[in-house]
Amino acid sequence: MNNLIYAMTGGQTAPTTPDHSTTSTNPYGVFEPSFNLPHLVEAAGAVYVARWTTFHVRQLSRSISEAFKKKGFSFIEVISPCPTLYQRRNKMGDALDAMKFYKEKSKIRHGAPTSEVGMTMTGEIVVGKFVDRERPDYQTMMKAQYTESLGERFVEQTEMVCS
Repeated sequence: MNNLIYAMTGGQTAPTTPDHSTTSTNPYGVFEPSFNLPHLVEAAGAVYVARWTTFHVRQLSRSISEAFKKKGFSFIEVISPCPTLYQRRNKMGDALDAMKFYKEKSKIRHGAPTSEVGMTMTGEIVVGKFVDRERPDYQTMMKAQYTESLGERFVEQTEMVCS
């Protein structure tokens, strides 16, 4: 869940706060580019990467089901700004206004390169499933490495533990 600020502690700027947004710690606007989380987690090896807003309930539900079926690291970013601090401070209205904003600003682009889905205060919100790939999970890679390094000793020890 990405609410774009540190809302629980007063609405400070967070690494995901879009540029030009107003926060309690940047009352004249954020000037640093925000983290592009889908790009970051793809680079970290995620096998499934998606982003949706709280407006996209059905798509989000489908993505969660798909992510649970994947082996390995999956990531789904849900854009859900705080109506009390973020939206009020940035003159974006109430929660209903947020849903209208998400409907208007969101563009579904499945398979979009994650390097191109960064968020800004005024730009479109690119949503969709960006990454869906297969790769070995941690446990599979660990067993393969131990088998390669230890050979028969690892296989024998594994059989003893599992018996």
